[in-house]
Amino acid sequence: MQDNFTLMIESMHVQDNVNIENIHNLPPKLLAQREVIYIDIVNDQLHSASDYDATCDPRIYQSVKTGRGPLVGPRWWENTDLPIMCAYKLVTCEFKWWGIQSRVENMIQNQERRIFLNFNRQVFCWLDKWHGLSMDDIRAIENKTKEELDEQRLVGSVRGTVAHD
Repeated sequence: MQDNFTLMIESMHVQDNVNIENIHNLPPKLLAQREVIYIDIVNDQLHSASDYDATCDPRIYQSVKTGRGPLVGPRWWENTDLPIMCAYKLVTCEFKWWGIQSRVENMIQNQERRIFLNFNRQVFCWLDKWHGLSMDDIRAIENKTKEELDEQRLVGSVRGTVAHD
């Protein structure tokens, strides 16, 4: 595939309420092609019933450490005076194989949306696991996770999100 496949995800994490129109500073031509997809971790329908985990449901979860949550209602982010972080993602996908290009690109974009929704629900609901950690604590978790993933790749079976769900 080499030059015939590109998948690039650029992220900007900003304290705001979804107000920045062109955070990635796209030139006019790319800005006109861009499709904005809002992901609401509370109200968006999950891709599959297998994606639901009650421990990662922002409508139920309440942080012991911060008191945040549960998150409820439409446009819940407008009903708080607490700081809110918005994750702006720019997903660029090119699959240059005649006959299946658009189908593969659409499937990838749909799966990226699914991954972002599930991941950000987890990030909020795992708030008490990461709130207050130092950078050294986070680096230690990253290193341990890398070791576990390396071992799973060698001996483990396929896990996580699969496209056929």
